[in-house]
Amino acid sequence: MRSNICQKHLLNIADKKIEVYASPEYDNPVIYLNTFAGEGEKVYQALCNTDCPDFTLVAIGGLTWDHDMAPWDIPPISKNDTPCTGGADKYLQLLTDEIVPEVESLMRGRVLWRGLAGYSLAGLFALYSLYHADIFSRVASMSGSLWFPDFKEYVFSNKMKKEPEHLYLSLGSRECKTTNPYLRTVRKNTEEIYAFYKQQGIDTQFQLNPGNHYQDAAQRTAQGIQWILKK
Repeated sequence: MRSNICQKHLLNIADKKIEVYASPEYDNPVIYLNTFAGEGEKVYQALCNTDCPDFTLVAIGGLTWDHDMAPWDIPPISKNDTPCTGGADKYLQLLTDEIVPEVESLMRGRVLWRGLAGYSLAGLFALYSLYHADIFSRVASMSGSLWFPDFKEYVFSNKMKKEPEHLYLSLGSRECKTTNPYLRTVRKNTEEIYAFYKQQGIDTQFQLNPGNHYQDAAQRTAQGIQWILKK
């Protein structure tokens, strides 16, 4: 079990609410986690109850979810939904150019490596980021929105800026059990993307969890982060 004693810092950069759970130890990895509703504390506490090595967790909230996490524009996928407006490139620039340097100025010692993690659309963003930034060497995408129109084709036809050392994908077993024509493709797309990355020689893990998209989100997120931390 890790110690849950950390130095917690609160930052506000470009209206993003950033919680830094900084390890008291020197020379650690840093995991960046984009969050929907401030679940960083739950994820961090779940990780403290595991045997993963020391690390710093950076939970980023205050996101315009359907904009900052979306790689390109898509119309609403259901009657009462809102459209996604592709703001991922702009947000990724903010993350790499401003948030990462500010956070890491608070670190003790060296950053051994950086990881990027996310759930749902943030899981999609984590994979998309690999094609536009080269600073993340480990990625965890939990219940990633890999149903997103044309994303699978994007993966198959584009080259990453830098291949990750380790990559984790997970999905709920019932997430594809829906009449929505977009969402029901999520398992097929995730499994095909997993197979593609494996074929490319990337150390990739795929975990199928029981339940739907909303079940045990914080625990699933911690499970994926734990996997990349222990590699």
